[in-house]
Amino acid sequence: MAAMTQAQVQATPDGAIVFDADAVAQAAVDPTGFNPAWFDPDHWRARAAAELTSGGRGGAVFVAAPFGNCALRHYRRGGMVARILGDHYLWCGAENTRSFAEFRLLAALRGRDLPVPQPVAARYRRSGMTYRADILTRRIENASTLAELLAQDKVDAEVASRVGTTIAKFHAQGAYHADLNAHNVLLREAMVWLIDFDRGEFRARARAWQQANLARLKRSLLKLGAARAGEKDFERKLWQPLVTAWEKGMTA
Repeated sequence: MAAMTQAQVQATPDGAIVFDADAVAQAAVDPTGFNPAWFDPDHWRARAAAELTSGGRGGAVFVAAPFGNCALRHYRRGGMVARILGDHYLWCGAENTRSFAEFRLLAALRGRDLPVPQPVAARYRRSGMTYRADILTRRIENASTLAELLAQDKVDAEVASRVGTTIAKFHAQGAYHADLNAHNVLLREAMVWLIDFDRGEFRARARAWQQANLARLKRSLLKLGAARAGEKDFERKLWQPLVTAWEKGMTA
């Protein structure tokens, strides 16, 4: 898993874009700049090059871009605060924007050979003391979310163990996922990826936040009906294999 070799920042009239200059250059498009329209879902819809997908706050848009198939995500608030601020965030500097921070974190995670999507570009658009943001990441082709597999009754002890092993790889390197849920775990055959690292960060290894991560995933699975055959059955067939694999990965 190769790390990005060149991240370039480009000023725009209302903000800035950070992008993988190599990815743009290899696509035979202007290597000196990134078209802001590429963050606009309507730009891709007009070219019949976009499809919507559900999951998370507002989901994502899959786009067939000249630099490869990507997932385009607009940052949106959740909960009660969304009614007041919508998709606006408090301005605290460019590198502290949700989009730039996630772009940098994904690049760092890939540099450590952790399975996350390749960051392609991110932007912010500032308006006074607030900003809005978007990110483009390389699409992981032919993969399904853990939530989708659960709905199809395709999650067994083997799948759960692979998920636990993968989470342990992140935790062992202090990689914190702020919203570890079944929609943010992708699987394709034997491979597992974690996606959507908004508000993620590197932390000192500590069981408290690592266990909280696992508890959040467990709540997600239960909410999606993983225990419909009974909680004891869920614990024995799915959750215990996941935790056992996680424990083994943490001590490897």
